[in-house]
Amino acid sequence: MKKTGGELLAEQLITEGVETVFGVPGIQLDHAVDGLAQNRESIDFISTRHEQGAAYMADGYARVADRPGVCMVVPGPGLLNAGAALSTAYATNSPVVCISGQIPSPAIGRGLGLLHEIQGQTDLLRSLTKWNGIAKSPEEIPGLVREAFKQVSSGRPRPVGLEIPPDVLQAKTTAGVVNPAGDNTSEIDVESVDRAVELLASAERPAIVAGGGVRDAASSAALQALAELLGAPVITTRNGKGAISDRHPLALSRLAGAEFLENADVVLAVGTRFITMTGQPVIRPGRHRLIAINADPADVRAPRQFDVAVIAKAEVALEAITNSLPQVKREAPVLDGCRKRERDALRGIAPQLEWLQAIRSAMPDDGIFIEELTQIGYAARLAFPVYQTGTYVTPGYQGTLGYGFPTGLGAAVGAEGRQVVSINGDGGFGWALQELSTAAKYNIRLVTVVFRNDAFGNVQRIQSEMFGRNIGVDLQNPDFVALAQQFGVAGERVTTPEGLGDAIRNARGTDAPVLIEVPFDDVPSPWKLLAEPSIG
Repeated sequence: MKKTGGELLAEQLITEGVETVFGVPGIQLDHAVDGLAQNRESIDFISTRHEQGAAYMADGYARVADRPGVCMVVPGPGLLNAGAALSTAYATNSPVVCISGQIPSPAIGRGLGLLHEIQGQTDLLRSLTKWNGIAKSPEEIPGLVREAFKQVSSGRPRPVGLEIPPDVLQAKTTAGVVNPAGDNTSEIDVESVDRAVELLASAERPAIVAGGGVRDAASSAALQALAELLGAPVITTRNGKGAISDRHPLALSRLAGAEFLENADVVLAVGTRFITMTGQPVIRPGRHRLIAINADPADVRAPRQFDVAVIAKAEVALEAITNSLPQVKREAPVLDGCRKRERDALRGIAPQLEWLQAIRSAMPDDGIFIEELTQIGYAARLAFPVYQTGTYVTPGYQGTLGYGFPTGLGAAVGAEGRQVVSINGDGGFGWALQELSTAAKYNIRLVTVVFRNDAFGNVQRIQSEMFGRNIGVDLQNPDFVALAQQFGVAGERVTTPEGLGDAIRNARGTDAPVLIEVPFDDVPSPWKLLAEPSIG
């Protein structure tokens, strides 16, 4: 029996294990969305209020569900709207599959001014993804979808893009789905492992820096096993928070671990770009011997200068190194001084710490925390304890203000009952507050905290300190509690850290979205601490 390209697309997505697609329907996607409608018992379609919301939700879903997130958008303005989310997913190694419409095939590249046409859409998508393709016939759809999922799941996980014109989605074919093949990602260069083992075996003061490449329980367990064998402290980057539990005696934040890292003789960098916020290597070559483990060869190139680079996924490389080292555990260094220096430094942002401690104490260990670009979020990079991989979500180096709320919604869909808390400033929350409608419509169990000071607070502070005046930073806000309630989301207002903790605990007993507004006064800036050695 013949099927449309749209029907075949839906069936191939199901074959790939996709359970949820986030998107906005539109005329170029009619047959794609109808394919999903015919398979609604096997795959959900969550229709968002804006394409940026769809793509951010796919990103959030991918970060916590241990499978790729999928979004579907119309071409032109739809893809452009999704662009900020795709760039965020690219920066944070998030496996997002973006399916974009196109204009009719015969008109592509001709500049005829058709609906949603933009010149060079394929090039635009290429700049936001690690791989992209375009289907020229319905027969090509299954193979291209298979290749998209192969690419998004191999090497360094980053977004992929697939364009499908409307005539291809409408055309009929007798082609069938393509079954997924095995994963060949366990290959590793034995010589580089041997050289890494040689350096680590002779180290007297080893240290490990763990980034976002340590992204699941298996790689975390492998990291912990190697650290314990070496007696090496593990300093986690912002994207690497949770790579090792902050309760582990060898775990150090980047603030606590800065001095130890500087004095280490051998440093193993696992799954991190190893670049500071200014684009310089975290450690300059000299008295340190540097080893990299990274799935992406680009992340071990200049300006970094590693003595050894093991190109492999973190779990595979860590296990290979551990199994090749002498199986005698070394004595761990005393790290009390590192942690005391950290506590002393953090006293300067005590107000933020009170709010963060209230949030952390109210959440279970496996609860997922969505950081944002707000004063509480900046402090969280340094002072929010994380106990499991995949439970601390950031926008990475993109720093995309407003990503947090829609990303949190996607995370909540993929979290399978675990609590998800998204913290927001009132400025950033404005980027996607319309997705309160999506939260209510699909009963997405997200706790959304909005810290309100009626300003772009960080920009306001910078302007005042640099120029002694402000412009463009004041915000005209609604009553967020009343706004949430108008959308059908439960809302409340709290004024103390204790009240916030209680509200988050209470939300654990409900299966519905909750918004909590927190009036928030001016607080000390955490930026001086964030300017300390920063690991990418």
